[in-house]
Amino acid sequence: MHRRTVSFPGARSAAVASAAVASAVLAGCGGNDDVSSTHTPVVERGTVTIATASETPSFNPYSQFGTALAPYAYDSLVHVAPDGRVVSGLAEKWEAGATSASFVLRKGVTCSDGTALTASGVARSLRYASDPRNRLIGAQAALPGVPFTVSADDAAGSVSVRMTSPYSFIVRTIGLMPVVCPAGLAGPGVLDRRTEGTGPYVLSGYTSGGPYVFTLRKGYAWGPGGTTNATPGQPARIVVSVVPQESTAANLLLTGGVNIATVTGPDRARLTGRGLATAKVPTVVGLSFFNERSGRLLSDPVLRRALVGALDRKGLANVAIGGDGKPASHLTATDSVCHADVATRNLPSHNAVRALRTAGWTKDAQGELVKQGRPLRLRVLSSGDFGSTLPSVAELMAVTWRELGADVELVTESRNAVVQAMYQSGDFDVVVGSSPGPQLPVQLVPYFSGPPPSRGLNFAHVTNPEYDHFVALAMRAPGAASCADWNRAAAALFRSADALPVADGTSTVYGYRTTFTVAPGGQLAPTSIRLHK
Repeated sequence: MHRRTVSFPGARSAAVASAAVASAVLAGCGGNDDVSSTHTPVVERGTVTIATASETPSFNPYSQFGTALAPYAYDSLVHVAPDGRVVSGLAEKWEAGATSASFVLRKGVTCSDGTALTASGVARSLRYASDPRNRLIGAQAALPGVPFTVSADDAAGSVSVRMTSPYSFIVRTIGLMPVVCPAGLAGPGVLDRRTEGTGPYVLSGYTSGGPYVFTLRKGYAWGPGGTTNATPGQPARIVVSVVPQESTAANLLLTGGVNIATVTGPDRARLTGRGLATAKVPTVVGLSFFNERSGRLLSDPVLRRALVGALDRKGLANVAIGGDGKPASHLTATDSVCHADVATRNLPSHNAVRALRTAGWTKDAQGELVKQGRPLRLRVLSSGDFGSTLPSVAELMAVTWRELGADVELVTESRNAVVQAMYQSGDFDVVVGSSPGPQLPVQLVPYFSGPPPSRGLNFAHVTNPEYDHFVALAMRAPGAASCADWNRAAAALFRSADALPVADGTSTVYGYRTTFTVAPGGQLAPTSIRLHK
């Protein structure tokens, strides 16, 4: 395994990791940094405090906000190592094609209530997660959009999955779902306020707005690649504290008020050289969507292409990064599966602006674009909660579009208000957010095809037959063999201006007196956390 090592500079030991809570399709991080140190002795049975940006209204690992905290209390059948390899979890062996997969469970796995985990227990959990009647947004976003069935053989300790149609990444989706023990499926709401899993920690306390306290389990021996809770220095308690502002998180890192936090914006400058261990996490900054709902102005592809073509992508990237930015090359982060530079040669160029007149858009006496008497008025949403630079990105877009002749209303809202506009009211024309940097291109499919809310996740009402065609082709090949078609699908979205990623960026995870490992996608491995003196 390739390892990236960070030494503790000077006398102050430092550390690493993050548990940022994703919200809808607009927030999160990705990465594959593995940080370690042997420079200082470890603290036995200590407490590590981790800053997170959002409250957790439910601890259900399949809910919209419960997924980020799930790895502390729940395991999956497999895990992804820092170098991108799939390694063992609850399953010690597995095999898969494009239409089926099978997993053989480790022996001796127990739930937090002491009961043994069986293959039928795993199958029941996966069925619960995938049942659309349960409306589990977190699971819906991570599981295949293709229906599947699950069967179990308790005598053999095996779980089998069969898809109703081909799917490229069965192991990296279904295999990575948190498994809930039978006690957690006893009735509605059970999982909102307690954890019922096989993971290395158990939720032991919480208050409404945080903190959330997890306590170490004894005898745990089935973590990623067979890791255990027996290694010296693993904290006895994990305290997840809600810190909405990055500037506050940075202050707490410098004073030791938190051990672990993620910072994406300009506050990183004042953390440099302060004895903090760091890890870079690839992200996509400023992933923007256009409301294509029937009757909205941006349902017109000619207009969308013109708006995108008019933008200075380098200038936007500079603003998004807060320095010398690189225009985004894909909808996914640079470390994701199938990543390639698809955007550069497929996004509309400035020539697309010339098509406006042909499409019937002309300027009136005030210099505003109108078509059949209807002015070009755009409502552009952003939120600093998704990234401190995003309101400035939206402002630069608005300046360009106003010069083009559009009447632009800029609205900066809270995270929750933007999500409400996306999934409930639909009152937006453009929404500027940050991608969760999904590791698989297939994880974006529900946002660019299929039904809109409340039956699906296609909040922008995208309809792109060419995208759907290449997605269908990609689904037929397992794993990396599908990448060429996945990239053709992304190119179709760019040509139609169905989405605009602004910059390839990074989040940085910082730590104070702690070491850790991060898997691709930015997820901290709880069993890797070590507290140092």
